[in-house]
Amino acid sequence: MIIDFHTHCFPDNLAPKALAKLSEAAGIPPFTEATVVSNIRKMDECGIGLSVVCNIATNERQMTKVNSFAIDVNDFSTRLVALGSAYPDSPLLEKELERLIDHDIYGIKIHPEYTPYYIDSPAWRKVFALCREMGIFLVTHAGYDFTSPDRIAVTPERLGRMLDEFPDLTVVAAHLGGNRMWEEVERHLCGRENLYLDTALLAAEGLSPALALSVIRKHGADRVLFGSDLPWSDPAVEMTFVRSLGLNETELTGILETNAITLLYR
Repeated sequence: MIIDFHTHCFPDNLAPKALAKLSEAAGIPPFTEATVVSNIRKMDECGIGLSVVCNIATNERQMTKVNSFAIDVNDFSTRLVALGSAYPDSPLLEKELERLIDHDIYGIKIHPEYTPYYIDSPAWRKVFALCREMGIFLVTHAGYDFTSPDRIAVTPERLGRMLDEFPDLTVVAAHLGGNRMWEEVERHLCGRENLYLDTALLAAEGLSPALALSVIRKHGADRVLFGSDLPWSDPAVEMTFVRSLGLNETELTGILETNAITLLYR
């Protein structure tokens, strides 16, 4: 079973507006309507058995609604594993994380570009400490993002400092640890035991296959997860890229399936 560890969707009533706004800002045409049903349809087309839905609270007010949507998505289909989210300034932070656990959600996605804080800022420490204590893994955007082209909140160096401070927190860094910053990933992140990297958007970003393979081998293929960033890239194209890298069968099976199972069902 192929698992796509990095996808996005929105509630049906919000999807058209959200998709149009993000697509125009990014200059990227979407590959689905970014609804639950359209994403499952795309999964079927690409032979994907399970997708992880990465939800993001882009401000304090959104957090509760975003987490309620994650709960609803998990209730809708067993083929989707929705993650919650957290915003560092919210007084409801601990309560919301407890609510996620009550609904068997043990992972959150954050996107520090939507906050005033870099990933290694003290403002995030409560989020990270609570996740560590509660056994919640953390997925973070990493590297360049169109929403903040002049301010990269999660550079490999900053993420490395955060990991040094929270060595027992399990973290997934999207876009192979740092979109458009892969040489820095090799210097600051490769080999860290508490860190997974996902492959989202690598083909769309035009990453050199040689550099991708170098990062994966230096980090350890057993801590790399296949991801597409649907609806912003076609899972079939991203999967073809991963399969083209020259990985052996054990490495490839891990990236496409078993590494994700280990993380999701530990």
